[in-house]
Amino acid sequence: MEGRRDRKKRQTRERIQAAALELFTSNGYRNTTIAAIAEHADVATRTVTLHFPTKEDLLFADDPFDPDSLAARLAPRPGDTLDAVGDWMRDTMRALDEHDAEQGREPGEIWSLRTKRAALIADDEDLRARARASYYELERLIAAAIGKDLGLPPDALAPRLTAYAVVGGLRELYTTREARHREDLPALVDRVLHFARAGLAQLTTDPGKPSSP
Repeated sequence: MEGRRDRKKRQTRERIQAAALELFTSNGYRNTTIAAIAEHADVATRTVTLHFPTKEDLLFADDPFDPDSLAARLAPRPGDTLDAVGDWMRDTMRALDEHDAEQGREPGEIWSLRTKRAALIADDEDLRARARASYYELERLIAAAIGKDLGLPPDALAPRLTAYAVVGGLRELYTTREARHREDLPALVDRVLHFARAGLAQLTTDPGKPSSP
């Protein structure tokens, strides 16, 4: 159970992050100061930096789709890795929806915010570099798990390329033309995993034979 102190801390962090995202979107990431974020969130500047030591942390901290949560899901792996990744995505999305409802937000609001976040990251070279580092950790975990499924080392082509396709596809969901509404996302997750599974099958059918043109 979340205690009162922890709840207040979480609510403060969420308010600061929401204020930051709003200002980043309207004024630009580089043009927005910590002082402006503090004023918009109605907290002291020191409060912002205590919760988020760098401005980048305002976009990257507390991401539910993080390597630790994926690692916890892949550890027992009751089924194959791609099934486990799909379950992780759907369960995390459901948890975010439930949290939105608990906070009295409009349905789908969290996905609108994540779309704005994705656009901000895509438009800034430094943010893209930090995001790429986090994506690499996800790819590494998925490649290791797929390699274990197949009896291959995690740095073999099939696990690495499949992991890259999975993470790349899931990362792009927010900005694709098809992802117009929250209810579209589960089917798109399935399409990404289907694409990755088909590629994996092709790579492992005859690894030494090139595909026909």
